Amino acid sequence: MKTKLGLLYGGKSAEHKVSLQTALAVMKALDVEKFEIHPIYINEEGRWIKGPQLAGPPETIKALEFSAAGQLSPLSLAPALFNGERQGEDGLDVIFPLLHGPNGEDGTVQGLLELLNLPYVGNGVLASAAGMDKVIMKNIFAQAGLAQVNYVSFIKSEWEKAKEAAYGKVEEEIGYPCFVKPANLGSSVGISKCRSRSELEVAFVEAFQFDRKVIVEEGVTAREIEVGVLGNDAPECSVAGEIVPKKDFYDYKAKYEDGDTALIIPADITDEVYAEIKDMAIRAFKALDCSGLIRADFFLTKDGKVLINEVNTMPGFTPFSMFPLLWKHTGVEYPQLIERLVDLAMERHTEKQHIKYTF
Repeated sequence: MKTKLGLLYGGKSAEHKVSLQTALAVMKALDVEKFEIHPIYINEEGRWIKGPQLAGPPETIKALEFSAAGQLSPLSLAPALFNGERQGEDGLDVIFPLLHGPNGEDGTVQGLLELLNLPYVGNGVLASAAGMDKVIMKNIFAQAGLAQVNYVSFIKSEWEKAKEAAYGKVEEEIGYPCFVKPANLGSSVGISKCRSRSELEVAFVEAFQFDRKVIVEEGVTAREIEVGVLGNDAPECSVAGEIVPKKDFYDYKAKYEDGDTALIIPADITDEVYAEIKDMAIRAFKALDCSGLIRADFFLTKDGKVLINEVNTMPGFTPFSMFPLLWKHTGVEYPQLIERLVDLAMERHTEKQHIKYTF
C-alpha cells in the first residue's frame, strides 16, 4: 500500500517563500507509486489549507498556494484521536513539515504533531526549539565542549533602555568585524556584517525587526564547510562541502534567488580535518538530541582550527540547497533521501509508542 504522506509547507514566517521552494522540489521528487501525497499549505496569516491529493508533481510554486475555501483545523489531521476509532481512510501515515523559521521549524508544529500522536519527519520539540534559537544552541554547544566563535546576545527591551551600553559591550567583547543576527531566524534573513559603530547601530535596528532577541558573533576569516547528518540514534555524516560566496557573505539572495555562490563538493580538506568535522557534527547532533536530519555548518580558519557555527534542523531542499547535494555526492539520490527521512520518522514514532506514560 502507498504511504499517505502529508506535506506541510508555507508558514507564518519570514521564510515562507523559502518553504514554498522546498515543497515544490520535494513534490517533484516524490514517487507517486510509493506515496499518496496530500499537500497542506499554511498561508502567511497562519491559516491551514488542505489542497487536493496530487496525481503528479506541480510545475510552479503558484500551484501550491490554495484559497481559504479549503481551510481546515490542524486537529483534523488525526481524526482517530477524537473519534476513538482507527485512523481509517481519512488519516495520514506521516507528516513531512517542510517549514523554515518560526512557527514551523522551532518546535511549535512539532509539539502539535506530538499531541496528535502523528509520525513526522525531522527533529522533535526540544531539538527544533534549541536549534532555532542561536543563543540557546550556542550555549548548549559550549556546554558540550564544541569550539565556536565568541558571541553575545541582547533582548530588545534591554537594548532600548541602554543602547550605548549594548554597543560598548559588542566592541569590548567581540570587536569588528562582527555579525548581527536575529536569534530565531534562518536563511540569512536580517543578518548584517558590521565594521564600525555606525553599521552596528543600523544592524541592531534591522535584526530587531525580525526577533525580540539578537546575537552578535565575532567575524572570522575562514572557509565555510558544511556536512549533512542523517539518522536517529546512530547518525551518519555526508561528505563535506564548501560554500564560496561571491559576495561578502552567504546572504538570502545568494542562497535562494540567484545562486550567486559556488558550492564545492566534496570540499578540498584533509582527512584529519574531515574526521574532526564529522566528530563535531555528530556531537552537536547528540547534544541537541536531534533526530532525522541536520545540516551542520563550520568555519575552518587559516591555521586549521575547526569551529562549529550552527546547525539547521530543517535545511532547505531547493535546487541551490547544500543538504541534498551533499547526500547525492555521498551516494544517496534525492528521492532516496526523502524515503530515508520518512523511514526514520516512522522508526522514531514506533519507538515512542513503547514508552510508558502511566505507572
